[in-house]
Order: sequence, then structure tokens, then C-alpha cells
Amino acid sequence: MAAVKLTKNELKAQKDDLKRFTRYLPTLELKKTLLVQEMNRVAEQVADVQRRAAELQDEVTRWAAVFADEGVDLAPWCTIEAVRTDTAHIAGIDVPVFVGADFGDAEIDVSSTPLWVDAGIDALRRQLAMAAEAEVGRRQLDVLQTEFQTTVQRIKLFEEVRIPEARRNIRTILIFLGDQQTAAVARGKMAKRRMLRKRQEVTA
Repeated sequence: MAAVKLTKNELKAQKDDLKRFTRYLPTLELKKTLLVQEMNRVAEQVADVQRRAAELQDEVTRWAAVFADEGVDLAPWCTIEAVRTDTAHIAGIDVPVFVGADFGDAEIDVSSTPLWVDAGIDALRRQLAMAAEAEVGRRQLDVLQTEFQTTVQRIKLFEEVRIPEARRNIRTILIFLGDQQTAAVARGKMAKRRMLRKRQEVTA
């Protein structure tokens, strides 16, 4: 750490820094709280999507077995071509938000496929969309957790380094300036006594 300048200008700069740090710290604490709340919300949301996907699994498994028996290739209808996301602004950062999943638009040949294919495709698509939604939720959690860690580091920096350092610097400068003032007063008194002695010597 560079030595602090023992001047009035530096004293003002250190006081300004301390004021800024102490004013910014509550903002960081609030951001930390918001991030925790948002991480909990997203984690619950992801868990809910995974629970619903698990509940759908039995239905999907039944359809998959039927498709396998019938020799039906589901790839043209059950392949995600694009996952649509938007961006939400949360606690000062941008996070991805799931909007939907786009599947191939291959037409179903009603003459060569059983009538129940529509229902099976719908079930599989819902499961795939849920998997995509959960993945976007996990990406959202990653972004939030990274920002949370950065915020915690900044809070520690302010609490453990910057604020104590500014207070120490202010105290050091005040002590130095106080000593300087005391020394100046003492020198002034000594100079005044010398002048008085000289006047007395002249008048004697």
C-alpha cells in the first residue's frame, strides 16, 4: 500500500472516499439480498419444471414404447430447432429467461401414421420443452451465482479493506496535522518570547 500523503487535501480526499464507501455498502448489501431471493426463486422454478417433467415421464415412456413397436421415427417432429429466450434485468444484471421452444414443422402423413401419433408427439414435445426451460433456468442460476460471488467479494473489500483503510488514513493525517499545528504554536510562542527579550534588551 502506498504511503498516504499527510496533507489537508489528502484528508479531504480520504473523508470523501470513506463517505462514498459507507454510502455504497448498503447498496451492495441490498443487491446481495435481492440476488439470494432471486436465486431461491429460480432454483424453485427449475425444481418445479423438473418435477413436472418427471411426472410426464411415465406418459412419454409409454408413447416411446409404442413408437418403437410401430417403427415410427419421431425426429422430424420432436427435434428442437431453436430455444427462444428473452432477457430480464434483475438486481442490476441481465439474465436469460425462457420463452419457448421451436420444433420442426414437418407435416404428419395421416395416411401412413396412426391416429394417436399427435398425442404422442405432443407429450414428447412438452418434455423436451421442459428440459430446455430447466436448462435456461440453470444458466440463469449460473449468472446469478457469479454475480452473487462478485457482490460478496466487493462487500468484503469495502468492509475489511477500503473502509478500515480510509479510517486509518484519516486518523494518521489528523494526528500528523495536529502535531504540526502544536509544533507551529510552540514555535510561535518561542519566537514571541525571543522578540520580547530583544525589545527588553533594547529598552534596557
